[in-house]
Amino acid sequence: MGVVRRMLPQRGDYAGLRSSWRTDLIAGLTVGVVALPLALAFGITTGLGARAGLITAIIAGVVAAVFGGSNVQVSGPTGAMTVVLVPLVARYGVDAVYVVGVMAGVIVVISAFAGVGRLLAYIPWPVIEGFTVGIATIIFLQQVPAALGVPKPHGENTAAIAFRAVREAVAGDGSAATIAIASLVAIVMIFLPLLRRSLPVSLIAVVVATAVAQLTHLDISRIGKLPDSLPGPTFPSITLGKLSDLFSPALAVAALAAIESLLSAKVADGMADTIRHDPDRELFGQGLANIASPLFGGMPATGAIARTAVNVRAGARTRVAAATHALVLVAVVFFGGSLVAEIPLAALAGVLMVTAVRMVEAHNVRAVLRATHGDAAVLVITAAITIAFDLILAVEVGIAIAAILALRNVARAAAAIPEPVDVVINTDDEQRLLHEHIVTYRLDGALFFGAAQRFLTELTTVADVRVVILRLPDVQVLDATGAHALGEIVAELEARRITVLIKGPRPQHLRTLRAVGTLDRLADQRHLFDDLDAALDHARLHVRRVLSTPEASQVRGSRASNVTP
Repeated sequence: MGVVRRMLPQRGDYAGLRSSWRTDLIAGLTVGVVALPLALAFGITTGLGARAGLITAIIAGVVAAVFGGSNVQVSGPTGAMTVVLVPLVARYGVDAVYVVGVMAGVIVVISAFAGVGRLLAYIPWPVIEGFTVGIATIIFLQQVPAALGVPKPHGENTAAIAFRAVREAVAGDGSAATIAIASLVAIVMIFLPLLRRSLPVSLIAVVVATAVAQLTHLDISRIGKLPDSLPGPTFPSITLGKLSDLFSPALAVAALAAIESLLSAKVADGMADTIRHDPDRELFGQGLANIASPLFGGMPATGAIARTAVNVRAGARTRVAAATHALVLVAVVFFGGSLVAEIPLAALAGVLMVTAVRMVEAHNVRAVLRATHGDAAVLVITAAITIAFDLILAVEVGIAIAAILALRNVARAAAAIPEPVDVVINTDDEQRLLHEHIVTYRLDGALFFGAAQRFLTELTTVADVRVVILRLPDVQVLDATGAHALGEIVAELEARRITVLIKGPRPQHLRTLRAVGTLDRLADQRHLFDDLDAALDHARLHVRRVLSTPEASQVRGSRASNVTP
């Protein structure tokens, strides 16, 4: 019950509202104006229609604002989600989106209670930048048919569809008027911020393009009539067979909703001076939003980075701002439907093309590409798989490659460092012999499967010694593979008649060494020491005893006779 209470709305969510309500309302109005053309465009792009985009922004915006874990996050339809939904609609039809949305919402809610929110914070930066580049590319390519005025070619791969659309337009099937409207929107959105950055450029661009289309009576496709009311909730029809078929798409939608929402909330934390977001509660709110939105005819939603950034820059302090943005869109549904109906589809295509380009932070991409070859490879591979296949596969592959590279770096940082033995005995000859026949190695870093083979190679190349002392206190990580490799080192050295002494493994590592059987390979169980001086004393005694044997004397004599004067 404590976990449930932590997920529910709290009074602290609205701390400071008495002093910030004016700026919250202004911020909500600003975000609503910015969100309108994007909501319409994303709804049309997925194939569900402008109505679905508006409903998503309203329902998901309110639910996530009330139940989410961020005070300034704005949720709704996003370009990343359209990347997943477009092939889903093409393969299973429009009705499947509502079923997938509810299923994904349930998965995200379960993830919230499982504490997955905190785990997703470990997604590597090159992976994030890589799928952002991939998403932006796909969003841009999705708008090519609408911007050129050609019917959308059949197919599922966005790049192939865009290529066919360009080929058809070059062949003469394109519309000059449509291209002109899309270009006009792009020009306004690119150059208007040079005058004043705070202007809602996407809305102004759409208004200008619509006015031009109306005044010149252009024969181009428009959004069309919108409903003048909000629909009531209806539960999508679900069969067991459909649930089985749609589980994989639902998992993909849930993963995207979680990743993008947490990424957006993290960005908002860096921009705003409000309380940092609760990742598990954010997943809970996004899960409820994705359950509610399809019930009213909307599509799956996520936290929207661009709208959240506008919200913060406009002065938002509490969740009232995000809720106000939804109410602005409600007013559009009830009072502005006839005006919205005249907006050219090409204008929305132009908005999304410019938005896609602006999604990519060029300085971040350059920073990753210049960092290391591994980071650059992760970014490029993640982006390429996103474009060629799908987003979830790209994230999985990107994380896997990043993890392998990280383990390689940790393994390289681990080292077996030889140390001189400070032996104080009576004669110089004995001191020389002891220096030659006793070596110590300090194992640093992580002795795990990534470093085990290298340690094995280094430590078994020692020559002409009688005792090897392995110092383990500085080993930070020791797994079963590392313990097994250490056992192989001991066995190989012992087989070469080199005595192995082990000094000071940590208590938790000692348990692993015993469980794997590493200590059983020591010639004597008394060869395990807590103190280095005691280990050195034992090594001296052992060397003296070995060198005093007749066999050792013969070996020394043989070596001396082979020396050239």
